[in-house]
Amino acid sequence: MITMKEWMELVSYRITEGSAYTWQCYGSDAYALDSWNGDHDGHSFSIIFDTKDQTVYEVQAHDYVHNRAYRMINEDFRKKNKKEAKRRAVNKDEAWEDVDYVDLEVDDDFIQKCLAIAAGEDYDTRISVPVDFSDEELLQYMKLAHERDITFNEFVEDALRHALGEYEAGRLTKKDAKKFIEENYSEI
Repeated sequence: MITMKEWMELVSYRITEGSAYTWQCYGSDAYALDSWNGDHDGHSFSIIFDTKDQTVYEVQAHDYVHNRAYRMINEDFRKKNKKEAKRRAVNKDEAWEDVDYVDLEVDDDFIQKCLAIAAGEDYDTRISVPVDFSDEELLQYMKLAHERDITFNEFVEDALRHALGEYEAGRLTKKDAKKFIEENYSEI
């Protein structure tokens, strides 16, 4: 999760609003800060953090020019956030009318999107996905990518698309994934 310092640098230390965060999923010391560029066709960035220990709970990027919204929710608090949203009957996935948040997993992905949004530049709307390979697996996959004359990233993207396609077609289930993890990563 990105830090307060990283977020403050992203917004060039420009804070336009702040208030106590009233949902309890992040505790009683949660506070929200916003940085808006003042243009309804511009952008804004938000952070929710703990005023006592500086834990960052959630960050958001709103690109009003392209009608896109991105966010990262601290992994340790996702379930609490989702549970409170359900209890309040609030669709936490909706950023604004007809625009849903795209949840990001990789800090650098969020940072790069924010920098481009703030600069008014085009940016990659694909989502970075964290992957973890052993050295042996990495070497094997790099060789396979080389044999296919594609980059390693293209190889991983193809594999992920294939897995998602199999899941959507009903040929791959969560049970299959759990079995694969147990068989291949039981020592972790």
